[in-house]
This record gives sequence, C-alpha cells and structure tokens, in this order.
Amino acid sequence: MAETSAKPDVPSLKHAAFAAAGSPYFSTVLALMAVVVILSNIGASKGVTFGPIVTDGGFFLFPLAYILGDVVSEVYGFRAARRAILTTFILAAFASLCFWIVIALPAAEWYDGQAALERTLGPVWQIVAASLAGFLVGQTLNSLVLVKMKERFGEKGLVARLMGSTGVGEFADTLIFCAIAAPVIGIADMPTFVNYVVVGFLYKTAVEFVFVPVTTAVIRWFKRREPSYGAAQAVAGS
Repeated sequence: MAETSAKPDVPSLKHAAFAAAGSPYFSTVLALMAVVVILSNIGASKGVTFGPIVTDGGFFLFPLAYILGDVVSEVYGFRAARRAILTTFILAAFASLCFWIVIALPAAEWYDGQAALERTLGPVWQIVAASLAGFLVGQTLNSLVLVKMKERFGEKGLVARLMGSTGVGEFADTLIFCAIAAPVIGIADMPTFVNYVVVGFLYKTAVEFVFVPVTTAVIRWFKRREPSYGAAQAVAGS
C-alpha cells in the first residue's frame, strides 16, 4: 500500500485527492493570477459606464482571479491555494508601492505625462487597501469552502463546489471592499451602501456562474495532465 507521507499535499481523508504543487502547471497559474489582480487594480482607476450601469475598467478581470483560485484549490488543495493567495497579495501590494515610487520621483523638465501618470497609477490608498483586503479574505474563504466540500464529497459535485465557494468568497470580498471604499467614493447612506454591495456581489457571482463550463473544463484539463493527481486519486480511492 502506498505511503501517503510521500505526497505532501494529499490529505488523509480518503475521498479527497490533490496534486503536488511543485509542477510547472501550478507556477503558470500562480503567475496568471498575480498578473490578473495587478491589472484589475490598474483598470479600476478608470470609470466605465454601460447605459445606467456604472463600473470600472477592471470589472472583466477580477472575476478571473477567482476562477484561477478555484483551479488551484480544486487541483492542488488549500495549502497550495493559500500560498498562491499570499504570493498574489504581496505582488499586488509591491506593484502599488512601485507605482507610488515612480510617481514620487522628480519628473524631467521635458516630461509632460506626470498628471496622467498620477491619475492612472496613483489611486487613493484606501481603494488599494480595500481591494487587497477583500481579495485576501475572499479568496481564502473561497478556497477553504471548496476544499472542505471536496474532502466531504470527493470528485462528485464539482459545479456545486465552485458555486458554493464562490458565493461565500465573493460576498466576503465585496463586503470588505465596499466597506472600505464607500466613504472614499462618496457613499454615505445605508441604502446606497447596500445597493453597492448587492450589485457588486451579484455581478461577480453571475460572471463566475457564466464561466462555470470553462472553469470545469480547465480543471479537468489540469487533472488529466498532472501526474501526481492521478497518483493522489489512487491513494484516496476516488
């Protein structure tokens, strides 16, 4: 009988299987996750309108970070997901620090883009803090719920895992972000704040729901190509 200790990310529960996080596939997803979060934070500096709908330029990017988080959690487990979340959080914070330093550097006499640079890459610090705090808590809860559901039900119910974890993670993310960002953007009354939270939560959740077929296809692709996942399934008896 195979020794479970040889597989560092395989839990003892017999129904759950996770691949080892040392493969190039994991590092690729981690890199994509960090890039998506950093770009979405930059995009958030631009206001965007679609008729009566008001959003920002990062609206189409941030949900992708949760989709990538689902892939990491489902295939590699909570410890790997936690590492990816913390790494992405640190890189996003580092990017914001770099933007601040670049803006603060004295501009050359011939450089005429300082105002545009400040407007694009110098968002209010509360917005950056709101985004990073929401991401850290929301992604962690998203991963934890997904992994706990998988440990209980095994490979069955992938769609239910994706949507259940999304609901918890996106709500926490949206609530934290809105609570910190609302005073900065001028939301001062409770009805408007509730509307701000509900609309943001429903939008993000709807996007992930629409992408469920893509997410499940990507997860299955990773599971087929990760050699350690097949070995973990054999140990787990899935």
